[in-house]
This record gives sequence, structure tokens and C-alpha cells, in this order.
Amino acid sequence: MTFNDIFKTNFLEKTTSFSLLDTAIAMGLAFAIGLFIFLIYKKTYSGVMYSDSFGVSLIAMTLITTLIILAITSNVILSLGMVGALSIVRFRTAVKEPLDIAFLFWSISVGIVMGAGFIPLGVLGSLFIGIIMIVFVNKKSTDTPYVLVINYDDDSYESSILNYVKSNTKKNVIKSKSVSKSGAELTVEVRLLDKSAWFVNDISNIEGVTNVVLVSFNGEYMS
Repeated sequence: MTFNDIFKTNFLEKTTSFSLLDTAIAMGLAFAIGLFIFLIYKKTYSGVMYSDSFGVSLIAMTLITTLIILAITSNVILSLGMVGALSIVRFRTAVKEPLDIAFLFWSISVGIVMGAGFIPLGVLGSLFIGIIMIVFVNKKSTDTPYVLVINYDDDSYESSILNYVKSNTKKNVIKSKSVSKSGAELTVEVRLLDKSAWFVNDISNIEGVTNVVLVSFNGEYMS
């Protein structure tokens, strides 16, 4: 009894149904583009806690997706089984930065395109996306929002504080106000006249002001 007789199928014959050269070319190019995506991510990252593992996962995601698509395109029955297997996979890792989702989707899309054999589309599309990422992600905004937190003794000093804030900022919006027996706290979203925070020192010198804090604000968290 041979190995073929045990399985009673043409299982071994399927191992020769794909081109080794095409697979090597697709995986090699997928690695190159995955490395390109990793470098773009590293170049455009603007956070504080940079994660090397996430950057490497972009390369791995591109290679894995390419390998899956190569297998699916070579066998229709395998493609149906692969869809069923992948449908039960659940990812629980939270993505903190919205831009990270774009890089993950970019890696998966490149893997699909390269595995399907659309090599020029994958290469040219990745170059175009990379240029767009560098141009727009690294573009510095000239109108950065800030949150100004002012603690003062009582309401009698509020008008003078607000008048000073209005005269020394381009735009200001009161976000919240809290009052306690020890004093009051005013939170104002402001746009500075320039990138200098010199006026915070002047606010701290206003009569009745006990504490002033200026923090950067992006709509989701403060740093």
C-alpha cells in the first residue's frame, strides 16, 4: 500500500498545481511593499509610544494575506474552506490611533492584490498611497486647538479673566465651568494668536487666579 492509497485522493498531485516561480515573485514583492508600508508608518508616526511590533506586523500582514490569496486562487474548493475558516477569527486588540487602521487595511489590500497577480497595481498604488500619507500626515496645522484650565477664587474675577482671554486669542469657546467652596474652575478651548504660550504667565498674574494650565487638544485626548 502506498501513500496515495491511504488518502484515496489526488492530494499529492495538488502540490504541483502552483508555480514555484510565481509564488516566489509574489512573496518577494509583497515583502518589499510591506517593508515600504512599514517605513511609511515609521516616517509618519506622530505619537509618543512607538511600537516596533505593530510595524513588523504590517509586513507580516502583507505576506500572510498574499499567501492566503495565492492558495485561494489555485483551488476553488480551498477558497470556500478558507472563507469559512477565516469567518470564525476574531481580533480583540484595540487600535488606539485611527490612522493605524488605514495602515492595516493598506497591508491587507496589498496582500490581496499581489496574491491575485495584479503586481503593477500593487506597486503603483502603494507608491501613490505612500506619497499621500507623507504629504498629509506630516503636514503641520497652523491652528492647533488648546484647552485652557483656569482656577480662581470666586465669580467676581471671572469677567476680567475672560476679557483677557478674548483679547489674546484668535478664538475661544467656554467648554465647562465648575464651582466649589474653595473656588471656581473654568475650561476654555482656545486658538492661540501664535504658537507661543506666553499669555499663560500673564493670566496667572491676574488678581484672583490661583492656577492656570494649558494643554494640547485633538478632540479625543489631551497630552
